[in-house]
Amino acid sequence: MTDRLNIALAQLNPMVGDIAGNAVAILAAARDASDRGADLLITTELALSGYPPEDLVLKRSFQDRIESTTLRIARDLAASGGPAGLLGTPWRVDGKLFNAVLLLDGGAVQHVRVKHELPNYGVFDEKRVFEAGPLPGPIPFKNVRLGVMICEDMWFPDVAECLQESGAEILISLNGSPFEVDKVGVRLNIAVARVNETKLPAIYVNQVGGQDELAFDGGSFVVDREYKMKLRAPFWRDAVVISEWTRSTDGWHCAEGLVQPSLDATENIYSAMLLGLRDYVGKNRFPGVVIGLSGGIDSALSAAVAVDALGSDRVKAVMMPSPYTSKDSLEDAAAVAKMLGIGLDSIDIGPAMRAFDGMLADVFKGHGPDITEENIQARSRGTALMAISNKLGHMVLTTGNKSEMSVGYATLYGDMCGGFSVLKDLYKTTVFEVSNWRNAHRPDGALGPAGPVMPERVITKPPTAELRPDQKDEDSLPPYHVLDGILIGLVEEELSVENVVGRGFDAETVKRIWRMLDRAEYKRRQAPPGVKISRRAFGRDRRYPITNGFTNQLDDKP
Repeated sequence: MTDRLNIALAQLNPMVGDIAGNAVAILAAARDASDRGADLLITTELALSGYPPEDLVLKRSFQDRIESTTLRIARDLAASGGPAGLLGTPWRVDGKLFNAVLLLDGGAVQHVRVKHELPNYGVFDEKRVFEAGPLPGPIPFKNVRLGVMICEDMWFPDVAECLQESGAEILISLNGSPFEVDKVGVRLNIAVARVNETKLPAIYVNQVGGQDELAFDGGSFVVDREYKMKLRAPFWRDAVVISEWTRSTDGWHCAEGLVQPSLDATENIYSAMLLGLRDYVGKNRFPGVVIGLSGGIDSALSAAVAVDALGSDRVKAVMMPSPYTSKDSLEDAAAVAKMLGIGLDSIDIGPAMRAFDGMLADVFKGHGPDITEENIQARSRGTALMAISNKLGHMVLTTGNKSEMSVGYATLYGDMCGGFSVLKDLYKTTVFEVSNWRNAHRPDGALGPAGPVMPERVITKPPTAELRPDQKDEDSLPPYHVLDGILIGLVEEELSVENVVGRGFDAETVKRIWRMLDRAEYKRRQAPPGVKISRRAFGRDRRYPITNGFTNQLDDKP
């Protein structure tokens, strides 16, 4: 009977659809694990296809390639004398497609287990592409019964209970769990709950990396039967971690290993933006990004994240002054560029503004200046940035935050113009917090400067779009601490207007913000993707109808 077992947790960064590249990474991890004496390598959920594959996984040619590559991995593992593998992959069984885990050993697929609990909420829609499997039994390996679960299977007691009752000795969970603020603690609590119910130790292996709007933070871990964390992999980078197990009279025990410390909420947010942007640019093969640097805090923070993610040589900045641009903004944009080590081009949009005035004079006759002329400025800047992108190949990085996008304080085809937004899921008050944090800290893996990345004045001066004389954001919006408090209630918590007012906010202000939030849905549908930070990111999590009469009944009595 086996009394010792070395299990490798392969916390990797797959790319959706890159089956060959993902296979190379899995085999490299297996070689690393073999060199350190591993008997078994555990990948993350759908590691071979990348997660989430969405409708790509429905292509028959994709499924065929997955299966042929899986068999090659099995042969390569055996030929190299490497460890056996628990591989997360899509898999067909009797003509149906499942989210599966395969035990690869002896050059072949020895066992198949499929996901029972398919998530169908928030960013997840697995019921669209996969069949749900039956409650699973353990997988035998070296006279050890492994209780294998796939991500959502761990979040409910049924699968773990079935495995324990069927004789499982170690719980193993393969995951593709996207980052959200405070989710690290939630995952650990769920794992501890399953340990408590089954009295079995648990291994949790999580993906790392960016995939479109999702960022995966890793942090794989092992929890013993006494609820103690025995080891934890790093956050925000790939790693292969070896766990050493021994069997005693009361079951299996994991040896003490290195437990990587948790990160605070602000560092996690910054790390999510950094890795999300790095992988979006890298996996889509952009040479770099171009950003409009206004002298304000949003563009300064976006530029800092870009430099930290890509390096200063891959970030181009452009200042696009109008007649309303202040001297302070010009100075602050130049200071940010200098602190980040990036060049700053200047493109005066005054000629474009005058050209549009002349072009539209006859049509606008009899109508005085209004928000139309402000939007023309924003769209002139967007056109200039897209022209630079087309000419040089760099992706335009937009700079809007969640507060602005919530209430439509943004211009379609203007400041919303671009390919990706790192601040998309950050409220303005969080932008201030993260900017202060980055000025005092340099995260692991950052390519930018060790010191401050923006002048203090950029953080402390009143926010303004500078589209008309002496304009301030608070001319159109409540102070951001008030606005964000209202939005958190309406968006994150889905509270009614009455409940938000009950928190002490002015009733008319809450109603106005509710209406602005509702009317701006058509803009958000056309916004670029951005890094998901919260539980209710626009686009992936919160999807409201554009044509919607409910807000018009706001003042109606039931």
